[in-house]
Amino acid sequence: MPAPSIAASARVAVTGTLALTLLELLWEIVLAPLTPHGSWLAIKALPLALLLPGLGRGSRKPRQWLALLLPFYAAEGLVRAVAEPGRHAVVAATACTLAVVAFVALLLWFRGEANGNARAGVAGG
Repeated sequence: MPAPSIAASARVAVTGTLALTLLELLWEIVLAPLTPHGSWLAIKALPLALLLPGLGRGSRKPRQWLALLLPFYAAEGLVRAVAEPGRHAVVAATACTLAVVAFVALLLWFRGEANGNARAGVAGG
């Protein structure tokens, strides 16, 4: 994978994760909270927020953790999109979409690095 597509994957992964973090926070406070005055479920944005600085630097460990976490955010969004009515379902479907997009971009980022290392003759480990 050429360097520009690695950079594009990185940008999409970082942007998608940032958007998902903000949406998860707003989801439970303003957009469609479970209780009328907000919900403690907003704390689910904290793991994403903690990984954002390392992700922005391109560090490998935060990306690995994010690859483990994003499927759970996608699953929650999918379940709540199907189970909840109205705007709750729309917000949940948006969160699911953002999580899937960020996850795919993250995988492409890893793949691009692996292909680049293989071409350079660097042993993966």
